[in-house]
Amino acid sequence: MTSSKLFTPVRFGALELANRVVMAPLTRNRAEPDGNVPSALAATYYAQRASAGLLITEASQIMPEGQGYAWTPGIHSDAQIAGWKKVTDAVHAKGGKIVLQMWHVGRVSHTSLQPGGVAPQAPSAIAAGSKTFDGTGFVDTSVPRALELDEIPGIVAQYAQAAKNARAAGFDGVEIHAANGYLIDQFLRDGANKRTDAYGGSIENRARFLFEVVDAVVAAIGADRTGIRLSPLSPSNGISDSDPMALFSHVIKGLNRYNLAFLHMVEGATGGARDAETDAKMVTLRKLYNGNYIANNGYTRAMALEAVDSGAADAVAFGRPFIANPDLVARLKADAPLAEGNRATYYGGGAEGYTDYPTLEDATA
Repeated sequence: MTSSKLFTPVRFGALELANRVVMAPLTRNRAEPDGNVPSALAATYYAQRASAGLLITEASQIMPEGQGYAWTPGIHSDAQIAGWKKVTDAVHAKGGKIVLQMWHVGRVSHTSLQPGGVAPQAPSAIAAGSKTFDGTGFVDTSVPRALELDEIPGIVAQYAQAAKNARAAGFDGVEIHAANGYLIDQFLRDGANKRTDAYGGSIENRARFLFEVVDAVVAAIGADRTGIRLSPLSPSNGISDSDPMALFSHVIKGLNRYNLAFLHMVEGATGGARDAETDAKMVTLRKLYNGNYIANNGYTRAMALEAVDSGAADAVAFGRPFIANPDLVARLKADAPLAEGNRATYYGGGAEGYTDYPTLEDATA
């Protein structure tokens, strides 16, 4: 079924996409240890996958304090901007479109990864109870400190600067990472946010930080080059909320006023199985959004075709399938078998399990 809308062009704000297959952000922990600069291999890796309608990069910290894992790239230094420029040039040379996912991990970090070895930043001093990778192995995340009220505007400003840096690096736009239990998600959820000031308590207050970030990024680079990722029902990194449907109904309705390039939604538990109850809730939330919608989480080819052809989604994002299938779009179009990735090489390392997966054409030859 190669006539599906999944393989047809679409416009997301300022972004003209050749098809509706999106590469989801995938942390690969291969930045240069000295300065968290994208490596030369990263340019090869993303260019190999440039046939996707849109590439969303691995999450990249907006500031040194936003780092939560070893060897993840940033977008806050001149060297990082220069490193990313090699990536965007390589992707654009292949005719692809690429946006940078902007990240602040909040409490999902370890003191060894923080400047000066201090406690990570968070809305409240509540540990995530999850693990992170510190460069030697997986360790418990550290207990964070609660951000002071007067520190918050500076972090909002860092998101705006990161967006400007992304454009300077040649990116077509950005995705604000507001999912999976990281800083923006921590402000949203009452399980992680116990503040008693303007950023805590009511749903409106807990959503304040998200909307301030969106305001700042949109002012910096335009709504038509700004997307956002949410994971309303995912418990990733110990995140929880007493009423996620009410919370995310408020958030999604609020996002309608911006006319963003897209909303990228993790449907259910990140990387987890789908179930009928969760799917029904996601349908309810999806109906609240008026703009371009990217569906994500465990989509098969058949599910993706159905979602786009029915209008349930405007595009579908695939994560792990893109690791071992650089030509995923061609394989989906031809209904060809998909290669399996080597999990042992997902995080860290060099070319093995990163840039050495063959295309279907290469494998056949």
